[in-house]
Amino acid sequence: MSSLISTQIQEPQINPQLAPIIAKQLQMIIKQPIDGVHIIFNEQDVFDIQADIDGPVDTPFQGGVFRCKLILPPQFPQMAPKGLFNTKIFHPNVSEKGEICVNTLKKDWNPLQWSLKNIFEVIKCLLIVPFPESSLNEEAGKLFMENYDEYFKRAKLLTSIYALKQEANILKGNNQIAFDDIDKKNKVNQIQQKKENDQKKWLKRI
Repeated sequence: MSSLISTQIQEPQINPQLAPIIAKQLQMIIKQPIDGVHIIFNEQDVFDIQADIDGPVDTPFQGGVFRCKLILPPQFPQMAPKGLFNTKIFHPNVSEKGEICVNTLKKDWNPLQWSLKNIFEVIKCLLIVPFPESSLNEEAGKLFMENYDEYFKRAKLLTSIYALKQEANILKGNNQIAFDDIDKKNKVNQIQQKKENDQKKWLKRI
């Protein structure tokens, strides 16, 4: 089962003069990473801004990995970018199409003081503290306010279906992202085999 949300959003034409600025900011995040946010740097297209966000602990998203994408409009930075989750998630502020509703990308956007690092930090925080009063997913928002336990179960279930035990494979040539299930048993066997090999190496030394 694919964990990606099918989207047909046409990529806008961005001012090419922004490329060095975007690349520099992405490189800064890679060198000084945000805890739980892993930038996917596309050397062929710096405007392809994506990251994998680890589900925060003590939330229904814990243990999941959620692919997030920023889409810059032609008017950027005068106009805020759009945030999308490509990984399906049950969250009050994320629509069924993956669109993210957060004030940093709306009324609080400041074209003179912006950073990609801050945007990803805010999106990660949104997974910890949703704002159901400005829901894009009305069902999730209603459950969050009226029956949190049921909301938690539902969000955790979708996390287990779409965001767990998966790894991203970037298919070279067409820049397509595919997600394949990880065979847990094989992973365990690999770890066990490594331990046995390490033990053999250690025994040879003594």
